[in-house]
Amino acid sequence: MKTVMPYVTGGVSAGWADHVRAFADAGADLVEVGLPFSEPTLDGATIQEATATALRRGATLDTVLASAPRGIVPLVASTYANLACRPGFCARLADAGFTGLIVPDLPLEECAGLSAEAEAAGIDLALLAAPVTPDARLAEIGRRSRGFVYAVSVMGTTGERDTLSPAAADLAARLKARTELPVLLGFGISTPEQAAEAARVADGVVIGAAIMRRLLDGAGPAELGAYVGTLRKAVDSTDGTDGG
Repeated sequence: MKTVMPYVTGGVSAGWADHVRAFADAGADLVEVGLPFSEPTLDGATIQEATATALRRGATLDTVLASAPRGIVPLVASTYANLACRPGFCARLADAGFTGLIVPDLPLEECAGLSAEAEAAGIDLALLAAPVTPDARLAEIGRRSRGFVYAVSVMGTTGERDTLSPAAADLAARLKARTELPVLLGFGISTPEQAAEAARVADGVVIGAAIMRRLLDGAGPAELGAYVGTLRKAVDSTDGTDGG
């Protein structure tokens, strides 16, 4: 079965945890929770807007961890090295019920310390790979990643796109040849059709900006859960196809 991992910015609304519950009810396998940070350099306009909204509402690391729903679906935190590399960070994630961590601005050469801290806390540190990453480096990313490898489909920021990048299939294939971990494809997946296309070449999909755009435009948990349900159905339709 292919993996579906929707994203929500922690603290973006008073009831942000209700969205996590709705995602789980719709069949999400994991939920990525963005921890608000003042300089989200890898994020595009939509998630930057969501982050700014959360910060204006007073969201902090403490408030997001305290309000994160427990025991519903595995939670994967995503944030930047400025937060993640502080002593005790991974232990705090584990205490809040998180099982995974993504740090997009953490270079492979500098991840050893955080990786050791994450492992000690029982947190899977998932590393990222880009279309231009050389094969030897892909193999090292696969070796050092835990839980899954996050395949970034484009050289750019997060955000909705009209089509799946042509580079996505090649990157997924090169990664899958070099790691036994699941390869999750993200950045730009916006529609059920794109989710199915991505799932045919990868082990799962990550959907962020398309969800947050709907949330920022006023969609509630039921509506977003229904959207995630369409992605789940589309991804499930690819089971048994090549690339899984």
